[in-house]
Amino acid sequence: MPTALLPASAAAFAPRASPNVVLSSKVESWLTTTLKRVNRVKRPLNNVSQHTRCLTETLSSLNAIWTLCSIMFPKAPDTELRKDDNPLVEALFNYQMIHMEAYVVHVDMVSQSEVAFKLNSDTIDALIEFHKEIFSVDTAASTWDWPEKETQLKKLHEEFVQAVNKFIYRTSVQALEGLEEDGAGELLSGRSEDAKTAIMNLFVPLLPPPPRRVVDIIRPAPLLPSSTGPDDWWHSPIQHHVAPVESWKVLPSSPGPVSTSEAQTNIWATLPLTDVQLPSSGSSYSQSFTTSPYSTAQYYSAPVTLSIGSALPLPSMVVQQPCSTAANMAGFGWGDRYQEFSLPLPYGTTM
Repeated sequence: MPTALLPASAAAFAPRASPNVVLSSKVESWLTTTLKRVNRVKRPLNNVSQHTRCLTETLSSLNAIWTLCSIMFPKAPDTELRKDDNPLVEALFNYQMIHMEAYVVHVDMVSQSEVAFKLNSDTIDALIEFHKEIFSVDTAASTWDWPEKETQLKKLHEEFVQAVNKFIYRTSVQALEGLEEDGAGELLSGRSEDAKTAIMNLFVPLLPPPPRRVVDIIRPAPLLPSSTGPDDWWHSPIQHHVAPVESWKVLPSSPGPVSTSEAQTNIWATLPLTDVQLPSSGSSYSQSFTTSPYSTAQYYSAPVTLSIGSALPLPSMVVQQPCSTAANMAGFGWGDRYQEFSLPLPYGTTM
């Protein structure tokens, strides 16, 4: 319904006056039934003018106050509310019920088929007080501070005062079926929920200004050196760990027809460099074997066995040589022990 069709009493801060009633040429039967029910004195309702006069006088009564809805509001700001384990106690001490009361300012059953309600002065004052003392305080506490915050809060409250005084709730004209004696009434058929939603929409939240944007300087990521080039200094060196070789696996008990150079090469190929102990330059193999008595520890220890194997031929190969065996062995410091090598040694278990 256009605002121009509303009477002057519907304007903001305008005092209450008789409603403007416009009925169609044919009166609805439900309206006739309603008017007969609410009027204690029997009045003639035979034409449109009689219906218009009866309805206007009924809605103009000082007691013709309609209850649009009832809304539960807190009694104090959120920081001052009472905390209790019992929710019923919290509801009784922290909340209050405010009835949204209004009066009819316009009835149109010709073009829009609507009825318009305006809040009465008591309801307007209660809503303004709640907005100032409670809603504004909670809004200020829930928003961050900026220089114009107080000014914006005052402006928000002033806009609410204007909006609540201009508030007009419009609904279907069939809402008049809830009319009671003395012109009072309440909204039926779920219309009270629509009125509650419309009233709660008057409470507009405070919108703070957007925070200032901080421009971050994006630094380019450093380029990593290529892994395919020769400058791979930043790569950690790959350490190849060779499993330790036991002494009995180095020298077989019965060597096959393999040359001395191939045997020595195979031995060194399977040994890690960290396990080899080279003798000092000032010592010789003859001194190490002549000064110390023969013991099985020399054959069980891996360093001594490897040192002998790297410089001397295998004992089995020495025995197979047909001539000058003792002389050759003496040259290596094995002369005193040649007789011992003639006996079968437990190479299968010691080596």
